[in-house]
Amino acid sequence: MTETIINLETVNPLDFFGVNNAKLDILKKKFPLLKVLSRGTQIKLSGAPEQIKAATEKIKLAISYLERNGSMSNNYFDQILGGDDVEVIDNFMERNPNEVLVFGPNGKSVRARTANQKKLVQEAEKNDVVFAIGPAGTGKTYTAVALAVRALKNKQVKKIILTRPAVEAGESLGFLPGDLKEKIDPYLRPLYDALDDMIPADKLGYFMTTRTIEIAPLAYMRGRTLDNAFIILDEAQNATDLQLKMFLTRIGANAKAIITGDMTQVDLPKNQRSGLKTAARILRNIPGIGYIELDEEDVVRHRLVKAIIKAYNAEHERSTEREESK
Repeated sequence: MTETIINLETVNPLDFFGVNNAKLDILKKKFPLLKVLSRGTQIKLSGAPEQIKAATEKIKLAISYLERNGSMSNNYFDQILGGDDVEVIDNFMERNPNEVLVFGPNGKSVRARTANQKKLVQEAEKNDVVFAIGPAGTGKTYTAVALAVRALKNKQVKKIILTRPAVEAGESLGFLPGDLKEKIDPYLRPLYDALDDMIPADKLGYFMTTRTIEIAPLAYMRGRTLDNAFIILDEAQNATDLQLKMFLTRIGANAKAIITGDMTQVDLPKNQRSGLKTAARILRNIPGIGYIELDEEDVVRHRLVKAIIKAYNAEHERSTEREESK
């Protein structure tokens, strides 16, 4: 008689055990010679070694399916446990699972959808620091957050840190109601929205409470050393040279960083210069630092967004030509 414990830390135990422990009952029926106990986020198996080995393999397949799809019916669970071959899983898994970065609530798949988004994923896998520069709607932030969530789920990092400069886009923070957090949160809202698409609300709340996921203004990064973390600096075009240098020198051991920005939407005061262009230029040839530029062909928002970006780019080129001809 031997025992083993299987952890369910990467999935919601309720999704695994089912309503009223329906899936747990299926597991017990499939392996009647084993004693199966559920303890919070763990399953304890007791019995003969060969029975435990067989059950463990099936349970891990079910966990893998649940991690990737976000949900699992009792019928799927029954078939996964009863299959003699990994091909059983292929009936339910997507044919190209490597393209999926993460599965969100209700099985929503998040993947790189354009050529440059796929290049961003490749650059992030090869390098510890990546600059992703491009216009609005090209999926820079969304893809970066998906990579961070995947790294956390795969235990490649211990925490995710998302940060943005709290710079007004033609408005004044001082006139907004509330305390400092309430004033700043609207600037960080896009990061919350991306996480909402990828992590169930209860688990996201837990991660935020335990600071496994941290969302904070860029100024809060000063003086810190960020180890074992996936760090994203969003809207980096609104960071000055000194702020970007400060951020980049926070990166600690076993950490990855993605810096995203749009050089056409700089909201800094006229007497301040964006540090993003300088940083991308002087750092891009350093081994371990990647660079990817996205364009209007990568826009995945409303179809008109692509046309709007093209119109503004054309107007910018005309204005530049007029200035140069004077």
